[in-house]
Amino acid sequence: MSVFNLIEKRRSIKHFDPNHKMSEEEFNKLINAAILAPTSFNIQHWRFVRILDKQQRQMIQNAAWNQAQISTASELIIIVANTQAWSDNPRRYWKNAAPDVQQMLVTMLENFYRDREWLQRDEAIRSGAMAAQNLMLVAEDMGYNTSPMIGLEFDKVADLIQLPKDHVIVMMLAIGKGIQEAQPRGGQINLEELIVENEFS
Repeated sequence: MSVFNLIEKRRSIKHFDPNHKMSEEEFNKLINAAILAPTSFNIQHWRFVRILDKQQRQMIQNAAWNQAQISTASELIIIVANTQAWSDNPRRYWKNAAPDVQQMLVTMLENFYRDREWLQRDEAIRSGAMAAQNLMLVAEDMGYNTSPMIGLEFDKVADLIQLPKDHVIVMMLAIGKGIQEAQPRGGQINLEELIVENEFS
């Protein structure tokens, strides 16, 4: 199936087969696809919190509008991002590059992100979102369905997973075998409203 067809086919599914288990091989394939997403300066801000414990899932469900897919999906991944990854031993992001290239990139990175907290946070969320899109499209290609979620009490979920202070929650992603079709698409905005040529007028 082409990438375009996968994008057309992927829908947010809310009802999953609670008895289906994903193999470790399949899970690893998903994560390895996720980390091929692009990141600024190859920082790789993303972290993936895999929720396996049933009680933990139930507590998260209670803090997320009681969305049933949290408990019934084969996998629940909370995609988080490290806002300080830019300063966390950044030379390792180019460990295969020549020393002079490493030094050049580290200097550029530090000058770009230092003292710009808004940019550090924004870039972390961008990176996590691109990784999430990779996860969703590869899951679809593997015969799975997905449900990205931000309907949650962020502070409560952060406490439940003991999220470090310098990390942010990007979204939760339920992955599994859907047992009900998605609702019909609500309607796309006309392209004339979405495309701006050269500048806003």
